[in-house]
Amino acid sequence: MGAEAPRGMSQAKAIQLLLLSVVLFGGVWPVTKHAYAHATPLWFGFSRAALAAFSAALLLAALGRLRLPQRSDWPGLAAIGLLQIGAFFALAHVALSLVPAGRTAILGNVTIFWLVPLSVLVLGERVSRQRWVAAGLGLAGVGVMMSPWGMDWSAPGAILGHGLLLAASLCWSLAILFTRLYPPRAPIVELIPWMFGLGAALILPLALWREPFSAGGGIGPGAWWIAAFIGLFAAPIGTWATVEAGRHLNAVVASVGFLMVPLVGLLLATTWLGEPLGWDLILGGALVVISVVVAARG
Repeated sequence: MGAEAPRGMSQAKAIQLLLLSVVLFGGVWPVTKHAYAHATPLWFGFSRAALAAFSAALLLAALGRLRLPQRSDWPGLAAIGLLQIGAFFALAHVALSLVPAGRTAILGNVTIFWLVPLSVLVLGERVSRQRWVAAGLGLAGVGVMMSPWGMDWSAPGAILGHGLLLAASLCWSLAILFTRLYPPRAPIVELIPWMFGLGAALILPLALWREPFSAGGGIGPGAWWIAAFIGLFAAPIGTWATVEAGRHLNAVVASVGFLMVPLVGLLLATTWLGEPLGWDLILGGALVVISVVVAARG
C-alpha cells in the first residue's frame, strides 16, 4: 500500500489553505527585492524568521497555548524549521540578490521538480496518469516562464543564483516529505514559534559570517516596514497554511498547486518592479493554471 496523506482535514479545506499560502507567498519575492535597496539578503531572511517566531510566541502566550513541543513533534518540527525555513530562506534570499524577482518566484517554489519523484520512491504514492499529465504540463509551464533562451547566462551570479534556487526548492520538498513521514501530533499553529526559532538560529551565524555589520550588512529603516509585514503576518500564516496543505494533499496536487505562487509573484514583479511581461510568461502561466485544474480533477 502507498503512503496516504494524514486524515483529519477535508480536501476542500486543504486546497483553501494552499490558495492562502499562494496569495501570501506569491507577493513575498517582489516585495523583498524592493527591500534590498535598504537591506542585505541574509539579514532580511533572518528578520523574517525571527519576527515570525516572536509574533507567533506572543499570540500563543496570550491564548494560553504556548508550550514546549513533545518529543514526538520534534522530527517534523526540525525538518520544517531547518529545511523549509532556515535553509530555504538562506538560499532563496541570497539567490534573489543575483536573479530577478520573477525568476526567484518561479524556481524557489517549484517543489514539483523534487517532491513528486521523492513521494513515489520514498512514500510509495501512486500517481494516476492524469496527475502525471498535470505534472508534465506544470513543468512545461515553468520551463516556458523561465525562458532560458532569453537569459544572459554569462552575467555575474546567473548560474549560481539559479543553482541556489533549485537547492532551496529541494530543501522545501524534503521538509514536506519528512512531515508526511513523521507528522507532528501537536497542531501546526502551536509549533510555529519553534519552527521559525530554529530557522532564525540557522540563518544568524550565516548572516554574521557573510554579511558582517562592518561591511554594511543589516537592515536599514527603509526596509523595516517590509520586514515587519512579512515577518509578523505573511510568514507565520503562510507557513502554517503551506505545511497543513502539504500534509493533507496528494503530492502531485500540492506540488502543482504551489506552482501558482510564481504567477502571483510574476504579476507583482511586472506591475510593481517593472520586470517585462512577454509571451513566454503568458503561455507558461496558462500551462500552470491548466495543470492545476487537471491535477485537482485527477
